[in-house]
Amino acid sequence: MSSPKTVDAERSAAAAAIDAQGTDEAEWLAAQLPDQLPHLALPEGPVVVVAAHPDDEVLGFGGAMAALLDAGATVHTVCLTDGEASHGTLPTPGREQLAARRRGELAAALGELGDLPFPVRAGFPDTGLDEYETRARTVIGEVLDDVGAAVCVAPWVGDLHSDHEAAGRAARDACGDRSTPVWFYPVWMWHWARPYDPRVPWERVSVLPPGAGGGRPQEGGPGTVHQPARRP
Repeated sequence: MSSPKTVDAERSAAAAAIDAQGTDEAEWLAAQLPDQLPHLALPEGPVVVVAAHPDDEVLGFGGAMAALLDAGATVHTVCLTDGEASHGTLPTPGREQLAARRRGELAAALGELGDLPFPVRAGFPDTGLDEYETRARTVIGEVLDDVGAAVCVAPWVGDLHSDHEAAGRAARDACGDRSTPVWFYPVWMWHWARPYDPRVPWERVSVLPPGAGGGRPQEGGPGTVHQPARRP
């Protein structure tokens, strides 16, 4: 197990990489991860996809969501914030306008993926989700119960974005309360990591390739998820 100092140093290095140019898409494509990593079986039952901000679900799991829809699964989306802080500090009217715009973009993006229920909007503050983690856990849990979720998918708890990590922890805890399986998808990891980067737990990574349901081919790459280690 890594020491706290080692973990802090690794996180600092990765966080610094977020401000850098990042890993070129060609490097990820050359690694051919869908051919190298285990493939997930499609879940049997409703799927709940959690996002910290509008666009996380499409950037991190959009191709897989479309594949699930093609396979006949019901996919529900929970968006915990409206993403109103994405463009820095704005006066209140500007933040409200941006939040409204991002909610509209979320609905439009989900509509492009397929026939999806209207997303559940929690409305917690953008960039402050860690302070609302307990309430986010409750919101996610209520949706899991309402739809009878077979699996929940959420941002990876090691993604090095505080809101993403808080969303992942809230989903993990809500699922733990119900023994619901949880998968994690990365967003920023694609930027600060490289294929087989030692900071990523590749031994727990699987993919749900686009088209896994046998339907239309999908753009956006495979759904790559981290599965939590089994607890004793």
